[in-house]
Amino acid sequence: MLNFSYKGISYGKYVEGEIEAINNSEAAHKLKEQKIIITKLVESKKKKVVEKKSKQGFSFGTGVKAKDILVFCKQFATMLRAGLPVLNTLEMLVNQTTQKGMKKIIETIKKDLESGNALSKCFEKHPKVFDTVVVNLIKAGEASGKLDIFLQKIVTNLEKKEKIKSQIKSAFFYPGVLFTVAIGVTVFMLMNVVPTFVKMYEGMGMGDDLPTPTAVIMSMSTFLRSTGGLVMFMSIIIFVVGFRFLVSKNYNIRKSWHAFTLKMPIFGNLLNKSILAKVSMVLGNLNQAGVDLIESIDIAKSVTTNTIVIEALENIKKGVFSGETLTDLFKKEKVFPSTFSQLISVGEQTGSLDDMFGSVATYYEEEFDVAVGNLSSLIEPIMIVFMGITIGGLMLAMYAPIFNVGAIIN
Repeated sequence: MLNFSYKGISYGKYVEGEIEAINNSEAAHKLKEQKIIITKLVESKKKKVVEKKSKQGFSFGTGVKAKDILVFCKQFATMLRAGLPVLNTLEMLVNQTTQKGMKKIIETIKKDLESGNALSKCFEKHPKVFDTVVVNLIKAGEASGKLDIFLQKIVTNLEKKEKIKSQIKSAFFYPGVLFTVAIGVTVFMLMNVVPTFVKMYEGMGMGDDLPTPTAVIMSMSTFLRSTGGLVMFMSIIIFVVGFRFLVSKNYNIRKSWHAFTLKMPIFGNLLNKSILAKVSMVLGNLNQAGVDLIESIDIAKSVTTNTIVIEALENIKKGVFSGETLTDLFKKEKVFPSTFSQLISVGEQTGSLDDMFGSVATYYEEEFDVAVGNLSSLIEPIMIVFMGITIGGLMLAMYAPIFNVGAIIN
């Protein structure tokens, strides 16, 4: 069990204290049952309460991947829709699953369910595999008697998240490969090809009478082959590792870096649209599942690691307490474009906020798809031109003295 410190409002009075729970979601649920409106809930730094290990408890460093979770949820939803009882379905999935970590989790869920626990509580015991969005949708399925429908929502949610993740990876991967190849070829030529030209020009007595570009490239080659090249290489590695460490440890540096990533040419727009799609998708699903708005916004923060977006959602959550409309709150946060707040406004006015969040998610998914397509069509010619200029320029510079000699002879 973990200790959580909380602050909140109970019957018009501010209250604070500590509560024990398995995770943040259970702590929030317990406080909600006590009629406490949460304003702050964080894990206490006090020593955790040590529990005896039981056979049902399971520690994750399991190697379970998003694909394994998606396959499990898809099979679970399909079997329930076919009319199979939950326990029978879990038994079948235990036998069918080959991934050891996932198999152990399903076995644990089945045992917990047989012990009389609610299905959502069984899933809640595995926070590293099933996030709060999944748990809350299962709760809604149990409450409504439509577990198969809400499991299908989970499947759709996971599929969309994986699609966005895959598209971002592919969008960055291709230009990354081309850039790496260009740098690799350039370094290879400086280390192995240019020295041949150096010896040739020295043998021709042209060592001191070379065009400026040729002299610069020969100097770069000499530098790379000396200890200076090793020093530069090590400096780059230290800088990258040091920067990553500072970003992870220093809040202000991390915030500045995250703000920069959202404003990067081409890529920033892509990241922004993917985050907006995921946030609105989660808010729509949780709203439809009957999760209160404050908790939904809190859970939505978990879909991104970007500090700017997390801060914006935290500000919106605080604004809800003061009675402001969601439209006004989203308008105040620059990370959410005007289109986002306009669509939310329609949802508030018509009383169909969950449907509107779904529409917003669809809108930004489509925008994201378009942005990925535009990036793919734009980045390929840019990188080809970059490679041509880099490698072609290097070769022209090295052959320039020969061209000059030929011109003099003629």
